Amino acid sequence: MSTEISASAVMQLREKTGAGMMDCKKALAEAGGDTEKAIEILRQKGLKKSAEKADRVAKEGIVLASVNDAKNAGVMIEMNCETDFVARNADFVAFANKVLDEVRKTKPANVDAFLNASASFSNGKTVGDSIAELTGKIGEKIAFKRFTTLNANSGVIADYIHPGNKLGVLVQLEIENCDASIQADAYTLARDIAMQTAAMSPLYVNRTEVPQDLLEKEMAILREQGKNEGKPEKVLENIIKGRLEKYLQEICLVEQIFVKDSSKTIKELVNDFGKKIGKKVAVQKFERFRLGD
Repeated sequence: MSTEISASAVMQLREKTGAGMMDCKKALAEAGGDTEKAIEILRQKGLKKSAEKADRVAKEGIVLASVNDAKNAGVMIEMNCETDFVARNADFVAFANKVLDEVRKTKPANVDAFLNASASFSNGKTVGDSIAELTGKIGEKIAFKRFTTLNANSGVIADYIHPGNKLGVLVQLEIENCDASIQADAYTLARDIAMQTAAMSPLYVNRTEVPQDLLEKEMAILREQGKNEGKPEKVLENIIKGRLEKYLQEICLVEQIFVKDSSKTIKELVNDFGKKIGKKVAVQKFERFRLGD
C-alpha cells in the first residue's frame, strides 16, 4: 500500500533541500514519508548541492512594487538571496520582476499557494521549481519571502521604492467618489505619504489601531523611567501621559509631522487636500517592507 504524501510534507522537504517539487514528492514516496530518508535519497541522486544551498541564510535581496495604470491596485514583494552582489544580478532582478507581475496577475492566497502554482513565465513549472532552478543557475540560495496587495474601492494606491531596493511602501488613499479629474493630484499626495512612511517608519495609520496591550506595555516602561529619574509621584502620571502622547504621534502615520512641511501633520495635509477637491479623503492603509524584517 503506497504512502499518501501531503503537499505540506513536500513543501517542508523543498524548504530543507532546495530540490524541485516533483523530486521532493518522489523522494518522499520512495522513503515512505520519512523526511530524513528522503533527504538522503535526494543527495544520492546528485541533489546534495541544492540541499547545501538550502541550509544557507538568504538575508539579502530586493523589494519591488508596482501599481496598475488606473492607480487603484498595487502589489509589493520581497525576494531574497545570500549576497548583495546577486541582489544586483541581472538574472535575479529580471526573475523578481516576473514574480512581481505573476503575483499581480494571479492574486495568490498566500506564499505557499503561490509557490505551488504553475508559473506562466516558466513553461508550466511551479514557481517553487522555477526558484530552485534559479538557485542552481546563480549558485546561491534564492527565496520568495512575502508579498502584499492593496486595492482601493474609490481612491488611489501609490508605491515608493527607496533607492537600492531595500525598502518599499504601498499607501492607499480612500477618496469619496474618486474620478479621473483628481487622480493625478491624489496620486502625488499618496506618493508623498508613501515617502513619509518609508522615512519615518510608522507602525499604524492612526491611534485607534494601536493594540491596548502595546499601550499598557509602553505606559509601564514610561512609569519605570519616571521613577528612575526620581520624578515625584504627584507629577508622574502627567509626565507619563505627555510622553505617551508623543509616542503615539511617532508611531501613528496621520499624526506624524509631514517631512516636506513641518507646519503640518499628515492628517492636516490630507484634510487640506479634501477641502481643495470638496471630497472626504482618508489614509486607509499602508504596507511597508524593509529587507530582512
